[in-house]
Amino acid sequence: MSIYSTAQQQLASRIENQTIAVSQWKNWRWQLKNAITRVGAVEDLLGIQLDAAEKQALQQTLQKFPLSITPYYLSLIDHKEFRNDPVFRQAFPDPRELEINDCDMTDPLAEDQDSPVSGITHRYPDRVLFHISNICSMYCRHCTRKRKVGDKDTIPSRQQIQSGLDYIRQTPVIRDVLLSGGDPLMLSDDYLDWILTELRRIDHVQVIRLGTRMPVVLPYRITDDLVAMLKKHHPLWINTHFNHPREITASAREALSKLADAGIPLGNQSVLLAGVNDCPRIIKALVHKLVANRVRPYYLYQCDLSEGLAHFRTPVGKGIEIMESLIGHTSGFAVPTYVIDAPGGGGKIPLTPNYLVSLSTNKVVLRNYEGVITTYREPDHYEAKFCDRNCATCELQLQLDDVDETVATGIERLLSDCDRTISLTPANTQRMERRDDA
Repeated sequence: MSIYSTAQQQLASRIENQTIAVSQWKNWRWQLKNAITRVGAVEDLLGIQLDAAEKQALQQTLQKFPLSITPYYLSLIDHKEFRNDPVFRQAFPDPRELEINDCDMTDPLAEDQDSPVSGITHRYPDRVLFHISNICSMYCRHCTRKRKVGDKDTIPSRQQIQSGLDYIRQTPVIRDVLLSGGDPLMLSDDYLDWILTELRRIDHVQVIRLGTRMPVVLPYRITDDLVAMLKKHHPLWINTHFNHPREITASAREALSKLADAGIPLGNQSVLLAGVNDCPRIIKALVHKLVANRVRPYYLYQCDLSEGLAHFRTPVGKGIEIMESLIGHTSGFAVPTYVIDAPGGGGKIPLTPNYLVSLSTNKVVLRNYEGVITTYREPDHYEAKFCDRNCATCELQLQLDDVDETVATGIERLLSDCDRTISLTPANTQRMERRDDA
């Protein structure tokens, strides 16, 4: 798709009832202002017709889970085959969202329970999730935080953001902060810059990550000004959320290129969704497109047990089948980690096909992706060297600090700008001995 296609021009004209310029269509604020929030508007813009009973069921769905689609993302839908379109299924409501199973939960990951202060989820030892926004440019129908997204009464205030910053500042074990939401890029550049600046001032925060779906649903948000601001706060990592190859358009590629060119490492977290991407060929095409655009496939999530997602969930066996089609069949860095985010706040549990067939005291039996059965011989004698495996009383020189790359000797030390030595004095001079005796 071109960056501003004929279909997009037609869609924009229907929204505005007049022809709009390319610059207006690519203005992310215009996109937000003209987000589609009514079923009838989707019908009009796509030129489709839903029957009365379905529309009534959809209205009941929207009373609990609202609708919002950016014009850009709506333009990706194939209106001729809209019911089977992966973009449509992720963006448009489904009455099945009101079907609540016994296993469904409002907060399946116990994020609220693991929240020491408002906006912070502290589950893992050295990292926290920092909720800095509860609004998105589009409401994904498979969102695990459907309880929060779109609720304007729960938008974090500046005071709540400050409270989260204070918690991070007062908790030295935290070395990694993930900014999430909602979508952090719904904040203004200046406000996000303030949050990043405050985090960068905390000595023990080594890495800042940002999770956003903007490159997927509103790539025009990735402006030159935004990228220039983000670039100031390295090391900064960004994870995005492509679920299907059709989402990687020319506009998405341009947005990803801007971020990658700014030196920001990019990752992708996909969710395995029934009727959207539950196919080995689809996922393989997706990961290949991602790595071609300098995005590392990071996680493939089993769909969570949030309320309203039952129709999206697949058996775990489907995920294992997809992993079998990737491991060994494509580049290792193109293979995501398949995980279940454990209900109750247990964290991510990686799942993988079983390549360990059996083992004994001195031999391991393995199989590869082709089904080849092979063995690995264990060492006949293994003794831990320099280590008694008692970390509590360890007195070893572990050499964990950085190596000094500028160790100079002799006159080189006096000439080197990296060495603060100002003189070389022979040992055992009378003057030095007098100093020692003093």
